[in-house]
Amino acid sequence: MVQCEMCGADTASPNTVKVEGAELDVCDDCADFGTEVRTQSSSSSSTKYSTSSSSGSGSDSSGSSGGSSSGTSASSGGGGGGRRRDMFDEMDEVAQDYDQRIRQAREQAGMNQEELANQLNEKASLIRKLERGDTLPSDSVQQKLESELDIVLTEGGGSADDTEWSGGSSDGEYTLGDVVQRKDS
Repeated sequence: MVQCEMCGADTASPNTVKVEGAELDVCDDCADFGTEVRTQSSSSSSTKYSTSSSSGSGSDSSGSSGGSSSGTSASSGGGGGGRRRDMFDEMDEVAQDYDQRIRQAREQAGMNQEELANQLNEKASLIRKLERGDTLPSDSVQQKLESELDIVLTEGGGSADDTEWSGGSSDGEYTLGDVVQRKDS
């Protein structure tokens, strides 16, 4: 018996439906709240986004994709047990101490906040907020700061964490318990 992911009732034959963009296994009563999803064979690779499970969405044209096809090159297409890749894997994160890096580099350059703001063609209030850590720099401001002050405000995108982490069951699926780190242990 499987539990309905919507109401929690036990059901012998769950239906897979799409509700608000999420695919759920639900009982017959709750199936009316969504659109039925037809599963494709696991050998078919015609879906736009590949997942580690063998079921695919029957409706690829959701209308919310915006017509961009650049996302398919970053995803590894398989059920080989590997982790799925997405656009955020390629991005670098802003360093935790970006505010200190900006302040120290500005002071080493012998500039005050107003002078730095004039050099970057930005407002002095933005520089103050950045140095206090109240706001994150936008991509354009980050590039200006890095080139003007000759600093790096990013940390690696987390690829080192991905290689060190091992979890999940033998079939390649993960649960929250595989990912969470307990603070009491």
